[in-house]
Amino acid sequence: MYRKLSQGWLKHIDFIVLDLLCLHIAFVIGYIVRHGIQNPYLIEDYRIIVIIFSLMDLLIIMFFGTMKDVLKRGPRREFTTTLIHTAVLAVTVSFYLFSIQGGETYSRIFYYTMLAVYFCLTLLVRLVWKIVLRKSLIRRRTVLFLIVSTQNARQVADDIRENSHGLYLLSGMAVLDQDMRGTEIGGVPVMACLEDVEEYLKREWVDEVLIAAPGYGLAVVPDSGKEAGSVTEQKTEFGELYQNLIDMGLVVHIKLEDLRLYAEQRQTIEHIGSSTVVTYSLGSVTLGQAFAKRAIDILGGLVGCVLTGILCIVIGPMIFFNSPGPIFFAQTRVGRNGKKFRMYKFRSMCLDAEARKAEVAVACGLDGQMMFKFEEDPRIIGSKVLSDGTYKKGIGNYIRDWSLDEFPQFFNVLKGDMSLVGTRPPTVDEWEKYEAHHRARMSIRPGITGLWQVSGRSRISDFEEVVELDRQYICDWSLWIDLKILLKTVKVVFWRDGAM
Repeated sequence: MYRKLSQGWLKHIDFIVLDLLCLHIAFVIGYIVRHGIQNPYLIEDYRIIVIIFSLMDLLIIMFFGTMKDVLKRGPRREFTTTLIHTAVLAVTVSFYLFSIQGGETYSRIFYYTMLAVYFCLTLLVRLVWKIVLRKSLIRRRTVLFLIVSTQNARQVADDIRENSHGLYLLSGMAVLDQDMRGTEIGGVPVMACLEDVEEYLKREWVDEVLIAAPGYGLAVVPDSGKEAGSVTEQKTEFGELYQNLIDMGLVVHIKLEDLRLYAEQRQTIEHIGSSTVVTYSLGSVTLGQAFAKRAIDILGGLVGCVLTGILCIVIGPMIFFNSPGPIFFAQTRVGRNGKKFRMYKFRSMCLDAEARKAEVAVACGLDGQMMFKFEEDPRIIGSKVLSDGTYKKGIGNYIRDWSLDEFPQFFNVLKGDMSLVGTRPPTVDEWEKYEAHHRARMSIRPGITGLWQVSGRSRISDFEEVVELDRQYICDWSLWIDLKILLKTVKVVFWRDGAM
């Protein structure tokens, strides 16, 4: 899956923005205290000094690391760090004014008032914002699964709880050297052992996996001379498990002391609790890229929801006239890392379409297929098979051909269940048929459109080819690729080269 990578001082961009906001508020207050109620930004000398303050503030954050571990700092440490930050800011700006001989331009009352207000305000804002963030992170924390041995299972679980500051939700663990399924260790349920952990992770919603299993090497060893149940056999099994988890698209962390490097996947050094880990993933994005993609999704979702409302006025009566009942259709789909959500569409099929799906699949020879797609589906609203055996399209076919049924999914994009561009979200019954390597395509948010759709959906029926296209998208992702897919989507829809 994508791994969001921080860019040093950009890791806590929200704190940096708030810090700059506090600086400007302190600037205005300092000016008003000295010169009365006026707009200091209209005065050239003061515009220059606030720009200098802002630049120096950013440089201090970058080079002095005053935002490092900001979420981990308690009130006392935050007080000290903020005081040092303010003192360094005062010294650097003073040195600048001394260098240009501009100290006499600005009042000392303005200068000291600004720094005092800045210190108090930014300290208060940092403390309050950390409380807000921690409550928010509890709702959005990463679902982490542990792969451990009996000797360190409790220590790993306790360490993550105590040192990850609520960033992780421990969903379960697999103990490799004993079958302890059905028990709990340190309050974390044991869900699997070495033999079935892969099957468990293939089906359950897990964002990331931490491997901390001393005694289980990751290097693949030769098969010769291997005895059943031997340590060598266990290590080989474990190496295969590790590689399969990567192929499934999971983010895999490995404690450094347990590591024997042999893989070619993307690697980054991170911390989970107090452990230093190497993280492997199919692809990675910076926080800036992730922010940009989500911002585009929100903007596109807002525009799409407005268009959906307009289309509803036109399409809604057509759907209801041809098939009385709800205008919208909601279906449970499987999203990122197996998380289920309700996906919305304009209804293009009859009310009993889901009940008749198995019957139609058998009749069309599509029973057991990984994806169910049939152009002449008799369940589509308004369609019928004529006496001569020909298929007559109905209003539902045209809604699907022009991809109009997809527009309510912009609401899913706005909610965060989906993205504008991603992979097709499977139905629950499709997901249950997935093999381990198929899971990789669900390691990102599913999308309204994607590389598979614009590559000619009507011509690609081999599911393995679809998986390969999705994997290619995940590994090569960039904002530019998303833009190209969106542009190609418009072309596909208007040329009616198969519905989206």
